[in-house]
Amino acid sequence: MHALCIATDATVTDLDLPLTGAYLAILEHVGSADAVDQGTFHRRALMHIHGDGQTIGLPQNLAAWALASAWRGNPLYPLAGPIVVTGRTQSGDVTTLDDDLVQHAKAVAHTVRDTLAEWRARPPASNEAAAKELLAYAARGVAPASSDAPSLCAHIG
Repeated sequence: MHALCIATDATVTDLDLPLTGAYLAILEHVGSADAVDQGTFHRRALMHIHGDGQTIGLPQNLAAWALASAWRGNPLYPLAGPIVVTGRTQSGDVTTLDDDLVQHAKAVAHTVRDTLAEWRARPPASNEAAAKELLAYAARGVAPASSDAPSLCAHIG
């Protein structure tokens, strides 16, 4: 089953999780022996997050945070540690991640890496300004392609 792992350095790795035993593989990828939380930030995706990541001091995962926030349309709480993203069935079960959501994750992670590199030369004015800038860029990464948008010309007589 196709999934992704988003690392704290904003790299994204494609995963092929086993159909049986996916939960154990997810535990391994997030680095937890037993505590994995599931976040539903998109109706067709699950983010599997180390259950104690913040408590034990894992580094923040800006790429996963930006992706989840963009999917939700508002800034969320910080996410920590490596995060596995899988698909989600209507009943809430784990399934393969759809290609469009894979592209969202990869686009947002790429944007986060580029933005962090730019900030080394031009730091943001504040943490609030940084969050707003990053979320604006992330929102573009999850927006439908312009070819998917209805044409204004189609509505003109």
